[in-house]
Amino acid sequence: MAYTVKDYSKLIVMDGFSETLLKNHFTLYQGYVTNTNKVLDTLEQMLKDGKTATSEFAELKRRLGWEFNGMRLHEYYFENLGGKGGINKDGRLTRKIAEGFGSYEAWEKDFKATGTMRGIGWVVLYQDALNGRLINFWINEHDVSHPAGCNPLLIMDVFEHAFMIDYGLKRADYIEAFFKNIDWDVVEKRIK
Repeated sequence: MAYTVKDYSKLIVMDGFSETLLKNHFTLYQGYVTNTNKVLDTLEQMLKDGKTATSEFAELKRRLGWEFNGMRLHEYYFENLGGKGGINKDGRLTRKIAEGFGSYEAWEKDFKATGTMRGIGWVVLYQDALNGRLINFWINEHDVSHPAGCNPLLIMDVFEHAFMIDYGLKRADYIEAFFKNIDWDVVEKRIK
């Protein structure tokens, strides 16, 4: 079953994100979906043809993590955007954040600080599936640094394509715009 591109065009009206930036970002995401399908199709054919002991098979298996996670992280990212209000101060997410960080403000400070670190990647608020703890992680590349057994709650893309068109080198300004557009209801529903 092939993966299909999801339509996130409703986000084009978000404050702080230009139509050009979003359309470029959607095109990049579409490439990950296309490449995920191509890699999976090729691997399936190589399996049928008995070519699993080849270096090409091994490299495609390694590449699958990059393409698939690039697709999925973008989906999580776009899905947790489009909100207009702040976090529900009485909600389960706010309570979980306060348990782990002392307060929402301390968590936000840590998340934003993680996002302004030098480098490219992702900032992800993960929930440890074993004990429920919330932890902000820096994900350097799509296919590395993901904590095993953790559930992604809030995803922020900090690769240059997510902000350079609108913000240049002012990543902190992009992060402020990101926070103004978080759909906290979506994030809260991801809690397990």
